[in-house]
Amino acid sequence: MCGRLSQYRGIHDFVAVLSIPDALINHVGDAPLARYNAAPTTALAVLHQQGQTLYADNLRWGWRPHWAKDRAAPINARVEKVAHGPFFRAIWRHRLIVPVDNWFEWVDDDNKTRQPWLIRRADQGPVFCAAIGQCPTPEAQARDDDGFVIITADSVGGMLDIHDRRPVVFRAALANEWLDPATPAERAEQMLLFEGESPETFEWHKVGKAVGNSRNQGANLIIQQA
Repeated sequence: MCGRLSQYRGIHDFVAVLSIPDALINHVGDAPLARYNAAPTTALAVLHQQGQTLYADNLRWGWRPHWAKDRAAPINARVEKVAHGPFFRAIWRHRLIVPVDNWFEWVDDDNKTRQPWLIRRADQGPVFCAAIGQCPTPEAQARDDDGFVIITADSVGGMLDIHDRRPVVFRAALANEWLDPATPAERAEQMLLFEGESPETFEWHKVGKAVGNSRNQGANLIIQQA
């Protein structure tokens, strides 16, 4: 997890659920995002907070430190290592939320082909994925090495049938706490380890195999298949 996701509602729809009172500095626009099949290296809408101000920016999915240019930029970070390993040390305190509508996983079926599954909240509300990254700041323009990774944990319960890893997803109140720069790093780590949403929060269904090609876009990609 996770190698493909959807962001199709508008950024204001995501932010409204967070109920953050301060004004949003919106660099992604007001229209629906309409990203039904977003792949790694795609620029996605992320939320991050500077002081008391919430920002929405488009940021590349994938990041690596400057000394690791000889390897591909990871798109995910394991919760077991992210807070203490050297690879993500430079961005560990730079916390983001990646608001998505759903993500996709692939499972080998009886015909030895890979069947895509869509995973979303059972209430079909926004999915607030915990992430860290290197973002533009009010004082500096975007840089070529800006990017983010989504933090993942072991799957449990029925989600194990789909994939052995899952994003760490927060309910709205915890997403606010995660974004707040005043939240101590130790508290943030505890949130990741123990306070992510449980499998019962989610539902999943099969979708058509057209989602396997990241060039394909559109609402037909998220429709349940028999």
